[in-house]
Amino acid sequence: MNREELEKRIVLFAVVGSQAYRINTEGSDVDLKGVAVAQKRHYLGFETFEQKDDGWHTEPGKMAAIDRSSDICVYEIRKYLHLAALNNPNILELLWLEPSDYLVLTDVGKKLVSYREEMLCTKVKHSFSGYAFAQLKKIETHRKWLLNPPTKKPELADFGLSEEYKPLTKDQINAFLEFLYLSVRDCIEFMQPAEELYELLVARIDYKGIFKQHPLPVETLPYIQQMTRASPDFIRLLHISQAYRTALREYENYQSWKKNRNPIRAETERKVGYDVKHAAHLIRLLRMGIEILITGEVIVNRERAGDSPQLRAIRNCEYSYDTVKGIADELFSQIEEVYPQSVLPKYIDRSRINQICVELVEMQGWE
Repeated sequence: MNREELEKRIVLFAVVGSQAYRINTEGSDVDLKGVAVAQKRHYLGFETFEQKDDGWHTEPGKMAAIDRSSDICVYEIRKYLHLAALNNPNILELLWLEPSDYLVLTDVGKKLVSYREEMLCTKVKHSFSGYAFAQLKKIETHRKWLLNPPTKKPELADFGLSEEYKPLTKDQINAFLEFLYLSVRDCIEFMQPAEELYELLVARIDYKGIFKQHPLPVETLPYIQQMTRASPDFIRLLHISQAYRTALREYENYQSWKKNRNPIRAETERKVGYDVKHAAHLIRLLRMGIEILITGEVIVNRERAGDSPQLRAIRNCEYSYDTVKGIADELFSQIEEVYPQSVLPKYIDRSRINQICVELVEMQGWE
């Protein structure tokens, strides 16, 4: 859908990010997100539409706020509800903003907001702590690059590889990991007492993503070989191929980071030794996750939550890396402690989410 078509179908459109969290700085951008009901052809025909996150400034339209922002994304309602049911932090917050943050909120949008509590379950613990952990890994990776930058590009010989003994391709590795994931899932599925473990593996944690993002631990390789009936030579080649491609990816990421760093953020990193923006989001995500598990409420406005002064102080380079890491460690422990006593249901009622989706699409209509 082009911008002009989509603007007419938007049911909810809002300011998100640091502005919505009330921890923005003078140089913060204005980020916008929204939800739209697509057109009839997208539901009844062959054409599909899930989201629009580019082309906003090259296509005609009438919403002035779009022209003033560089980060804009609008989700089709089915895609939005799918992500909300996964308790995606960046998606859930759209339903819990302050009234002043909404630039568009139609009757359909208000109805969507009215169902916001039905989008929450204890998966919040995994999604918010998972996003927080990703922020922490970025901080630690950038800090390592600052203190001990890579000096040379990884070579095949460093890993016992050569032009004759080549590493597996990414597609070959991913194909094997897909097979491994399905094998593990199937093994668990038919274990009588393992229903909770199966549901955890399939629906609550992205284990497939974990398989593909991290090299397989060396201590698991004999078991993996036995489970998949792969040859010892293949397992060895898989292990060193993953190590080589991980090192190569880190080197390439370092080069890209060094080339494309925001100058202001680069200066703050140099000053305090870590990325303060990632650090503020790390602490915010953990606190929000804890709050949701305890109260069943998503507090986006951190002034209302009471921790915006600390989050701003982190962004203003007033906290050392060790202090931030200590706060994060305590919050990671706290979210584990509150998780078993959460007020939230364990699972989302997906049939109910489906009913909500149908209701909202019918409510919007095709005109």
